[in-house]
Amino acid sequence: MAQVLPGDAPLVHDLIGIGFGPSNVAMAIALSEHNTRVGRQEAVTAHFFERQPAFGWHRGMLIDDATMQVSFLKDLVTLRNPTSEYSFLSYLQSKGRLIDFVNHKNFFPLRMEFHDYFEWAAAKVDDMVSYGHEVVAVEPVLRDGTVEYLDVTARSGDGLVVHRARNLVIGTGLRPRMPEGVERSERIWHNSDLLARVDALDGTNPSRFVVVGAGQSAAENVAYLHRRFPGAEVHAVFSRYGYSPADDSNFANRIFDPDAVDEYFTAPEDVKRKLMDYHGNTNYSVVDTDLIEDLYRRAYQEKVLGTERLHFHNVSRLTGVTETPDKVRATVVSLVTGERTALDADVVVYGTGYLPADGLALLGETAGLCDRDEEGRVRVGRDYRVATGPELRCGIYLQGGTEHTHGITSSLLSNIAIRVGEILDSIIDRGRAASGTARPLTDGIGTSR
Repeated sequence: MAQVLPGDAPLVHDLIGIGFGPSNVAMAIALSEHNTRVGRQEAVTAHFFERQPAFGWHRGMLIDDATMQVSFLKDLVTLRNPTSEYSFLSYLQSKGRLIDFVNHKNFFPLRMEFHDYFEWAAAKVDDMVSYGHEVVAVEPVLRDGTVEYLDVTARSGDGLVVHRARNLVIGTGLRPRMPEGVERSERIWHNSDLLARVDALDGTNPSRFVVVGAGQSAAENVAYLHRRFPGAEVHAVFSRYGYSPADDSNFANRIFDPDAVDEYFTAPEDVKRKLMDYHGNTNYSVVDTDLIEDLYRRAYQEKVLGTERLHFHNVSRLTGVTETPDKVRATVVSLVTGERTALDADVVVYGTGYLPADGLALLGETAGLCDRDEEGRVRVGRDYRVATGPELRCGIYLQGGTEHTHGITSSLLSNIAIRVGEILDSIIDRGRAASGTARPLTDGIGTSR
């Protein structure tokens, strides 16, 4: 724990962001727009660290025909600032596709196109980010017995840099979830590995794939592998009777509205649980109706033609996988009869979802100053600031991992634009309140070692 000694006057960032996925790209855009509006004297200084060498968002799932499940209007800025130059529509105009997109009459762009939009937007604010830098430590800096700043250490190759901050915004994203005891390998994939690994199978004439899971990603993997390898069987395994359609009806979609965050945050715990139970089918383990119908059509057509390659093992689960030098043996068990079926496959793909990364894991001893509830979950204010004791004056904000306090949009794109605006307002208001004036927030730089 570092001490601020008398006479020390380090220049610090008002905000350091950990991670530079869509959430913190949106944060950087909100900062840029704010600073342009208020001028240098009231600018908020910031820097972001991203461990990837360049921007990337679920690259392993950018299947060529996969579309977004969220409207293009829920981009990085539009719900906060409809006139922003960083909007998806501005992106389309810059690419010469705006009229073509309008004529397409579709609210849901290709996922590859939206990723290209994210890259375009991230490039506009890349002066704020250090790519190829992994944050390895966050250390408290004391002044008069209180934590006044946080020192953020990031590693790039063999070098370390240390930047000091008044506030952290943690946007470390999601991590692939695998069943307990199952490790990813050359033949056992998570669906996030798909496009990074599938090319290696070209020319090998794979004969069988097994895909586990009942959600959108699993169904997309089934459809993609069935189309990509016309000589291979694809076996889908899930515990449900069939794929369940996503509820994207008009009223149900209100669960993604900004106002729904206010209602969820103030609701009693039992109501929070009921809301998640009622509306989990808007997002979790559900599949777009068009994709369900496409897969059923393919399976029925194969039955008619007597060329079945697409197989569905419903009300079943995969109980184990055993690798051999050139195959994976997957054991499928019927939940109704207990019958066991052994499938020798070239690859087993787990479409078993994601878990939020533990942002507080980076905080070291500072994490001990963060409040938790009776279930061990971090307490978070409405402004997404982690609740702490008075001995920690810095703000620690979470972009993700707040589903228990803020609802279903915690890890989704739907509310990004609004959320970053709320976080920025909180940082500015707290900075002014701390000084008792409407002073400008100070400029900042980092140190290196």
